[in-house]
Amino acid sequence: MDNAIIQLSHISKVYKTDVVETTALDDISFDIKKGEFVAIMGPSGSGKSTLMHIIGALDTPTSGSYILDGEEVSKLTDDELADIRNRKIGFIFQAFNLLPRRTTMQNVMLPMFYAGVDDEKAKKIAAKYLAMVGLGNRLTHTSNQLSGGQMQRVAIARSLVNNPAILLADEPTGNIASNQAEEVMAIFQKLNNEGHTVVMITHEPDIADHAKRIIFIKDGKVISDKANKKQTIAKMNFKQDNI
Repeated sequence: MDNAIIQLSHISKVYKTDVVETTALDDISFDIKKGEFVAIMGPSGSGKSTLMHIIGALDTPTSGSYILDGEEVSKLTDDELADIRNRKIGFIFQAFNLLPRRTTMQNVMLPMFYAGVDDEKAKKIAAKYLAMVGLGNRLTHTSNQLSGGQMQRVAIARSLVNNPAILLADEPTGNIASNQAEEVMAIFQKLNNEGHTVVMITHEPDIADHAKRIIFIKDGKVISDKANKKQTIAKMNFKQDNI
């Protein structure tokens, strides 16, 4: 596919023990274009977490090809996977994964530390993205001084600092109140409207409805892959309002 940033081709993942073999993913193929906002849904045990681990370069498939932003990921070593994660992927997790004794500024600076960015430059970049998610007045607060929604916004700011190819969100609203979830999803939609590629794993239909495309998997297979008509209509209305 032209302009594809994620290319999954015949991806399978099989877990083996001495007595049993379990197929978590079974011949999955799809592409995601630059600038898409895609939700991946499925029931418990469907394989969506395994798929997230492969898309996030946290694991490699048993067979098949995964190309992320022009790089073949499926055959990389652990060190090479760590490198591509830091360069290409901005992670947002359900549990936030913030360092509790560090300030919001220090948490957001962390990926830049590993990337070798100068400290003063990193501070400016971190402050910029914290302001963008509405936390410009919380730079010195620690996690225990923030609400769940604010912690997730810190995580979003942190995911952006290395200018990743994709933002990968794993159940990003699972640990926050519904009103805060709407605020977080509004940030994702804003980022997508600005050109960021967003891939979100969720089991919640109302959260998936914020995406422009929904891929549903079950028993390790893609069951459906469709444009979200609600978002298509909303986008058309937005364009008409701005004519």
